[in-house]
Amino acid sequence: MSEEKVWTAALLVIGDEILSGRTEDKNIAQVARWLNLQGIRLQEVRVVPDVEEAIVAAVNVLRPAYDYVITTGGIGPTHDDITVDSIAAAFGVPVITDPEARAILEDYYRDRGVPVTEARLRMARVPQGAELIPNPTSGAPGVKMSNVYILAGVPNIAAAMLQGLEGKLQGGRPVTSITVTAHAAESEVAALLKQVQDDHPGVAVGSYPFYRDGGFGADFVVRSDDEGLANTCADDLLERLKAAGVEVIEQR
Repeated sequence: MSEEKVWTAALLVIGDEILSGRTEDKNIAQVARWLNLQGIRLQEVRVVPDVEEAIVAAVNVLRPAYDYVITTGGIGPTHDDITVDSIAAAFGVPVITDPEARAILEDYYRDRGVPVTEARLRMARVPQGAELIPNPTSGAPGVKMSNVYILAGVPNIAAAMLQGLEGKLQGGRPVTSITVTAHAAESEVAALLKQVQDDHPGVAVGSYPFYRDGGFGADFVVRSDDEGLANTCADDLLERLKAAGVEVIEQR
């Protein structure tokens, strides 16, 4: 990789339903892809229960360690949605009702002929000093507190909030990934993969085995924040695999 600053992020997934296995988390992949487009590397993911002490502890470990921390889950209208309270506790500030967030919610529900209840207005609560993140999908905004970005847990709502942050986070160059898929056991090409990576500084080569259609194989993934280096390395890897008698399925 190049010597320029690498911007980093951690994702904190909050929710008992994730840890119990009742709900399959879909935010990790979409947040990772979105961050990469911003030139930011997702370097850690943690999953914690709906317990304030656990959320506070995780936030206070992650926020000084990474440029950005994104949380998903726990910002709805019910009593067990405690992310806002927990983030406020992590920063040592009170929770307030944000006038702009309240107005957004009142307008949203009024336009739909839905009663504006205290439970719905609960989603206007933010840590004191926080900024709002637009949410064009369900009205209730996300929250930015310093380098912590609080998003919804519902994937399509989280995606909408990410769109609201498009271009607003400072980052570097996105990582280019090129996959060479082949019918090869990792053990047969381990030395070849290492040699290819050693011969192409600034590029990382990863191997991810699979079994499908009755046969073993692997996806060999070339990554670099320099697109030219990634393409050159992938082409070299492809040729070396073929020269070694490996059946290459595709390159993408």
